[in-house]
Amino acid sequence: MINPARAEKFRRVADLRQNFTLILENIHDSHNIGAVLRSADSVGLKEIFLLYTEPELQKKQKNILLGKRTSGGARKWIDVYQYFDLDACIAHVRKNYDRIFTTHLSEDSRDLYSLDLTQKVALLFGNERDGVSPAAVAAADGNFTIPQVGMAESLNISVAAAVTMYEAHRQRKAAGFYDKNLPLPEGERDALYAEYLEKHEEKNRVWFAK
Repeated sequence: MINPARAEKFRRVADLRQNFTLILENIHDSHNIGAVLRSADSVGLKEIFLLYTEPELQKKQKNILLGKRTSGGARKWIDVYQYFDLDACIAHVRKNYDRIFTTHLSEDSRDLYSLDLTQKVALLFGNERDGVSPAAVAAADGNFTIPQVGMAESLNISVAAAVTMYEAHRQRKAAGFYDKNLPLPEGERDALYAEYLEKHEEKNRVWFAK
């Protein structure tokens, strides 16, 4: 039996879930993924996508386990979809999101702060060694960069994702998406609430969608 305060929290979290998402491509370290999940939960994401196109990573990541300590338990409340095929991943994402932007430096890259992150948008991050794959860049609608003025040329993936998600949070809060203009339809919010109640009852279940 759930206590009323806990049920109220589930209701509030379900209502404030947002219609933007992340795609993480070929991220090696599960701790980085766990840290991204924790930030994703804090800004209201309901799902993220893990994409592994490198053969050696596909073997290694088939049974990936996200550390509870690193993710702060967020993996239980966010659906994680794991893909090994780029086209299948992109097709899934485009069913629910209108635009896909990659973190990639090119002549047409836009500054993060010039993006309209109140859209139904997916943001794709590559790993620190290779960045986003050329195939993923070609499949996206555009590229963006996070402004930097120091000697380092890149941020840790979990930091880059957190910076980007909190810019989305800022824009969406200004648009009332965490208040009167809730972005998800009522039926979807109700379904999420019911899902959270079920997850609460099944404490030992690992919620990892493939």
